[in-house]
Amino acid sequence: MPASVPAADDPPTEPGAWGLEALRGEIDRLDEGLHQLLIERSEVVARLAQQRLKTGTALRPGREAEIIRRRLAHHRGPLPGATIVRIWRELLAGMTVMQGAFTVAVCEADGAGGYAGLAREHFGALTPLRAHRSPARTIAELAAGAAVAVLPFPAEGDQAGGWWQTLGGRESPRAHIVARLPFWTPRPEGSPPLSALVLSTSPPDPSSNDRSLLALAFPPELSRARLVAALQGAGFVPGTVLIERDRAAGLARALAEVAGFVPDEDPRLAELDLVAEPPHLLGAYAIPEGQASR
Repeated sequence: MPASVPAADDPPTEPGAWGLEALRGEIDRLDEGLHQLLIERSEVVARLAQQRLKTGTALRPGREAEIIRRRLAHHRGPLPGATIVRIWRELLAGMTVMQGAFTVAVCEADGAGGYAGLAREHFGALTPLRAHRSPARTIAELAAGAAVAVLPFPAEGDQAGGWWQTLGGRESPRAHIVARLPFWTPRPEGSPPLSALVLSTSPPDPSSNDRSLLALAFPPELSRARLVAALQGAGFVPGTVLIERDRAAGLARALAEVAGFVPDEDPRLAELDLVAEPPHLLGAYAIPEGQASR
């Protein structure tokens, strides 16, 4: 019985059959397939956008984190994982813009452009971006219509990093912490060693690996160890705890990271003792790839 003859457009199956023109032709064929899949994905997103008119915002940082984690878990071959993250971040950013106007406000207190770079990396090269020199003005952009605000990750004693103390009150609309940047933490050489948090007026959505942030007010004489013990006693697993003490006002405030996704109605919040005010849940973020879970 004669052997079957492959179709003319079938790719070669033997390594020695791959000449330069054949390799280029195979790349062209794959590009066509990739582009067709992108067209099909965008059509699904367009239908999803119609549903969003009823269900709310297109910004879903927790779901986006899960999409990228799945791609990394299934990835193989010589293409670097960082490239997979960059491709999907740009894809997700473009698809989000399809579903509605999207502007990013960035706090760039020193004017060096590092935080704007983080925002571009995460939200796409074509997403409109406005830079501001103060955290207050950046946060105000949320009420003025920006989709998200990007601010430096808080640090003790850093004036620009104390912006979190303005959250959790009765501001309208309420600002939530929804993401942490950069999401891919093995940084290439030359990248600024910066970390930022993303705020939105839409609440965070959970991923499979999250941290939540609580704002706590307590007597200034209370030690860090006793505050951590109070968090543990309420059932939380605390991570980093930043404290700002104002003994003249008779009050200290802490920003506490805790493991997991904590919803507003979490009963553990009512179990916290030693605090002077009810705790404020500021939001949550998907733990960046490359960081260890806590």
